[in-house]
Amino acid sequence: MSATAISLDILVLVCLAVSFLRNRQKTLLALKIALNALKRLAPMVLTVIALIGIIMGFIPPSWIASSIGSGRGVVGVGIAALLGSVMFIPGIIAFPLAATLVSRGAGITAVAAFITTLTMIGFLFLPLEIRELGRRFAAVRNGLSFIAALAVAVLVGMVL
Repeated sequence: MSATAISLDILVLVCLAVSFLRNRQKTLLALKIALNALKRLAPMVLTVIALIGIIMGFIPPSWIASSIGSGRGVVGVGIAALLGSVMFIPGIIAFPLAATLVSRGAGITAVAAFITTLTMIGFLFLPLEIRELGRRFAAVRNGLSFIAALAVAVLVGMVL
């Protein structure tokens, strides 16, 4: 376990203790709500993790490196951004997937593009967004989000 993870765990425990000391009933209610949310999310999270494992078992590292590796440049970043735009994976699953992609040869900039478009672009929810917010708003929001995601990916690639 990394020092960052240990530090965050300690911080969470300290905050939980402070909350418990300040208001025991609200803290217990919050823990109950969190437990119920965990029960609801656990099957989906475990299913997605299993699917990622199966998919990664069938996708050779050489294909990942040749498609979205650092050597692919702008094309690899574009492919990763488009994949992220159309996929629907919860953020809690996306980050371990990103680590796996990097370990199998994907470029940092491409993975950053994948993650940012995955979280910012809602291709699957586009019909709902159009119905609720209008076609123009949905198009502008998704277009600007795509541009912002690419900018974030480039910045991450430059920093890392």
